[in-house]
Amino acid sequence: MALGAISTCGVAKGSTLSNHAILTANLLNPGSFVRSGNFGALQFRLKEKNSVFRYQICPLFLKEKGSPAPKTLVFAMQKESDESESCSSQSCIEDQMHLENKGGSCDPEVEVSSITLSEAYLSQSAEMLGNQGNLLDKLKAVHLHILAMEQWNASRIQLCHRNYMVSATNLIHYLALKCLDVEQLKEDLSSIGLLNLETINPCVIANLTAGIQMLESLKSYPLSIKENAVGEISNQKSLDEQNKEEFIMDTMRKKASSNMKLLLGPLTDERTTHIMVTVGQEVTESETLITDILKGGATIIRINCAHGNPSIWSEIIRRVRRSSQMLEKPCRILMDLAGPKLRTGNMKAGPCVTKISPKKDAYGNTMLPAQVWLCHKGASSPAGHMSPDAVVCIDSPEFLNKLQLGDTVRFRDARGKKRTLKICKRFPIFGGTAFMAECNRTAYVQSGTELYIKRRKGKYSAGEVVEVPSVEQFVRLKVGDLLIISRDSSIEQDELTEPTVDTYRVTCPSSYLFDSVKPGEPIAFDDGKIWGVIQGTSASEIIVSITHASPRGTKLGPEKSINIPESNIRYEGLTTKDLIDLEFVAAHADMVGISFIRDVRDIVVLRAELEKRKLQNLGIVLKIETRSGFEKLPLLLLEAMKSPNPLGVMIARGDLAVECGWERLGDLQEEILSICSAAHVPVIWATQVLESLVKSGVPTRAELTDVANARRASCIMLNKGRLIVDAVSTLDIILKSNSTKMKAVLKPLVLSSHLF
Repeated sequence: MALGAISTCGVAKGSTLSNHAILTANLLNPGSFVRSGNFGALQFRLKEKNSVFRYQICPLFLKEKGSPAPKTLVFAMQKESDESESCSSQSCIEDQMHLENKGGSCDPEVEVSSITLSEAYLSQSAEMLGNQGNLLDKLKAVHLHILAMEQWNASRIQLCHRNYMVSATNLIHYLALKCLDVEQLKEDLSSIGLLNLETINPCVIANLTAGIQMLESLKSYPLSIKENAVGEISNQKSLDEQNKEEFIMDTMRKKASSNMKLLLGPLTDERTTHIMVTVGQEVTESETLITDILKGGATIIRINCAHGNPSIWSEIIRRVRRSSQMLEKPCRILMDLAGPKLRTGNMKAGPCVTKISPKKDAYGNTMLPAQVWLCHKGASSPAGHMSPDAVVCIDSPEFLNKLQLGDTVRFRDARGKKRTLKICKRFPIFGGTAFMAECNRTAYVQSGTELYIKRRKGKYSAGEVVEVPSVEQFVRLKVGDLLIISRDSSIEQDELTEPTVDTYRVTCPSSYLFDSVKPGEPIAFDDGKIWGVIQGTSASEIIVSITHASPRGTKLGPEKSINIPESNIRYEGLTTKDLIDLEFVAAHADMVGISFIRDVRDIVVLRAELEKRKLQNLGIVLKIETRSGFEKLPLLLLEAMKSPNPLGVMIARGDLAVECGWERLGDLQEEILSICSAAHVPVIWATQVLESLVKSGVPTRAELTDVANARRASCIMLNKGRLIVDAVSTLDIILKSNSTKMKAVLKPLVLSSHLF
């Protein structure tokens, strides 16, 4: 056989799984088999396979006498030349080598070797070496392609601010890798446990270089097995080079961590993920809500400029700063600009009346009385854990001070029905006293309702009910209904009357909607809860046929989102309102959220406005909530990196799912995480996180696993709700459970010995 000297190995199984025999042989000398262990008469047949790799793959058939089935091994030998290999392949097809055990014990109970290796393992190891040459060439080609793309985009990288130069370069490397079809390469690298191309996003070139160095080191060593151990590859020079690469990877990881701290702030506890909470006007009505949220673990407060006004925002920020200082817990503020979002307009105000409803059983019998919070005008709302069924404000705080436990407050409700409230608990609050009362019968309380108490000495007036909020108006839409969207916001409508032709009407103040849509395009309302198809358009109206709603109808109220995913609506980057609000944000907030980013031009306009106001330290959060924003995310990041401002991305999953399709949301958020990881940009995971817990107090299983998946992001955002404090505390516990300290407390799982 015209083959170079190479060692191969064989494994002969005994009667039990624990018995193995190890053979080594030099193929130039078929009689030179060296025995390690005890084995019986063995028969070997050698066949040589042509291969495109640098190594020739030869299967080795091992057959124990008396056994009908041969055992197949694979080994690799280095190619000398294609011509000689072809000849040797033919000459050794039928070569057979026999080896007899002379004097060796064949006792199946005797352990023949201290190591346990299977044919599959040896076959895989030998084939791995045979594939190294091909893998190395492919990996080098990928490496060169990535470096070429870096040179091709050198001018784009040079435009980035020096703080983002390294991150922008790594993003280009990642995009260059993604544009290649490397699925087979991924499988080959993963199969030998060398490199996982799915997880190299934060430091692409360093990981590829390390993989190439390891393959080059492996290439210089033949497959060999030494006594009681598998041969190890050790190359001090290669290890030194790997240490340098690890330093580069470590530096880039530190860059990603630094970018997160610059935008979101440092974390003082063992958590690695921030908690952001969206708040609104309800914060100004409670003296303790912000404090409770920060105590629960929130580190960022978000204000949506689409709701409220500067006076409300100022009060929220004042309370946040005060509570943060008092608790000595750092807390940053993000303010989202409203952006060019399409929303339904305001509706005619409903009656100012609130319903008090006790809990009843299936027969209508009262099971639990309704809990009613009685307080003076302007007093804070009750703590979140109390959760009253209704809040009644009274214009006379003096009378409340005279109330005693056990008193009965009497009144006539909006229907003229006599009703009573029994005082059961007293609570000291800021600026006075509040009471919790019980009501055993359904009542409708409106502004101006007179309350009084009756004692032995006579009847005492308690004042009037004030500040009863108006009932939110809405239209209830069902499949088949027609909805007319009008441009004129002054149209008066009465949604509560029964329509004669199942036609309802809402308004939309944005002119973009009426100028761009076409018949036949789908349209969605309220984050996709309602879907329809546009039947007709005019300069002032759009007619929509409802195609999806709940069987009993779905409510559509004011200030609800409108999405037309297939329409090419041309929005302006920053609206006039956004520019006005930006002045307030720059003076009071730490970060500004840019809603509905669609194009690089939106970033150009934003950068110009920030430079005009000299706002180099204001954090920028790009909200990805449109198809265009997702598809152009790398370009948006590179454009934003031209400024020194701290940069982040929010996955706004509500509008994003509607715009791109529910079934694609999982892939979209994974891709956004990957791109931002490559760019060392922190990600905020938003929309419907623990929503059931916030609203009802009990999370769904899907929400809990969603949070576990969201731990890969830099920040998780919760939306406001009645039980937001409980949700923050729960999320804080989940995030801490993933910390190193918590994992150290958990004992390792041990399989019971009786199973074996």
